Amino acid sequence: MDVYLICYLASFLFARAEHYYLSGFVLLMAAAYLYWYDYRRSGNIIHLRAVFSFFWVSGQALSCLKLSRLQREWSPVTWVCFLIALTAFWLTFEVLERRYGSPDDFRAHFHNKKGYSKPLFEVMGALTVLSLAAFSFEAYKLGFIPLLVRGVPHAYSTFHISGVHYLTVSCVLIPALSVLYFQEDKRRSGWKRTAVVVMDAVSFLIPILCVSRFQMILAVFLALFTFILGSRGFSMTYVWTALAIIVPCYLLLTVARSHDVEYLNGIFEMKNSHMPIFVTQPYMYISNNYDNFDCLVKYLDHFAWGMKSLFPLWALTGLKFLYPALINYPIIVNKEELTTLTLFYDSYYDFGVAGVVIFACMLGALAYFLVSKIQRMRNPAGLLFYAQIAIYFMFSFFTTWFSNPATWFYFAVTGAAAVYCAVRER
Repeated sequence: MDVYLICYLASFLFARAEHYYLSGFVLLMAAAYLYWYDYRRSGNIIHLRAVFSFFWVSGQALSCLKLSRLQREWSPVTWVCFLIALTAFWLTFEVLERRYGSPDDFRAHFHNKKGYSKPLFEVMGALTVLSLAAFSFEAYKLGFIPLLVRGVPHAYSTFHISGVHYLTVSCVLIPALSVLYFQEDKRRSGWKRTAVVVMDAVSFLIPILCVSRFQMILAVFLALFTFILGSRGFSMTYVWTALAIIVPCYLLLTVARSHDVEYLNGIFEMKNSHMPIFVTQPYMYISNNYDNFDCLVKYLDHFAWGMKSLFPLWALTGLKFLYPALINYPIIVNKEELTTLTLFYDSYYDFGVAGVVIFACMLGALAYFLVSKIQRMRNPAGLLFYAQIAIYFMFSFFTTWFSNPATWFYFAVTGAAAVYCAVRER
């Protein structure tokens, strides 16, 4: 933590002096150190504190480079919030670790999760049927499939029927469940294994038809992280395989969205107009979120006092339709087309700096609980829950995950799967 604090101060001073490359560089070094610190001690490549620390600080480092004209000098309050988000999370984990003990080596208490292959297969089958039926209903009701629409850049965002779409996107859980199934069922052939492969194909086809890049990424990384958690060994080959799937799909889905280079460059306003689009697009999707947080700090008139964070409740219960005022809180960003946010956007919107502190401490406590329990976790759905949290920490720069109704829907499905597996095992 001392290394991070020194690097953070250096980054702040470099930014004030407008040495933006140096400001970003020292934070990247701090991010690498924080990840290595926890990985070296635990042997867990997806140790939750390591994952959050690396990706949260790395995202801020990229934003510090200020490669776009949209990016402005941050408010001191913004710098404080970003610092608190990491330190409150990190220190909460540290305090709990010292109080209740450090988890053993990641592989020390590995358990084969026998007896769950049948309920896992049944859960996958039910999810596949529900997801495919929901997608088909949306396509029929809306009259189009985003992949087949040309010249309409935002067709994917209008492919949505309230309530139904949660079932459609639940397909992202199927590949991870199939990983758990194959880890349990060691048979080399059989109709069930063929059926699982078909379910996987359907689960990847739906995000492609929806032109949803992030649902595709989520499905692949959930499967990868679940595999890592349930395996005795790990090889970087698995990571390269995941990237080999994600990168071409991402590029193809970008083209399918009818977003040409001129359109995207016009939005991103890069200082170097000749920078390749495959660099500018991921850069802005990561870095600009921190600048959106800065806009919130600078231009927020009054706090929401918890209403923003409770959006999943208003959405999943339908109260947002009965009482629209519950969600009448405008999003504050630096450009209307760039609406992705950081994990702590809503916590600041609700309670300011105090909200960031409280939320970061809660996440740190959650991380410690899961890391300390993962070695002895027998129910396979528990691994899926851990993998989801790891994904949300990994993409902490991308959106307000815990204010997203889909996140809680995934948790509910995972919880239902855990209960079903526990009951069927008996």
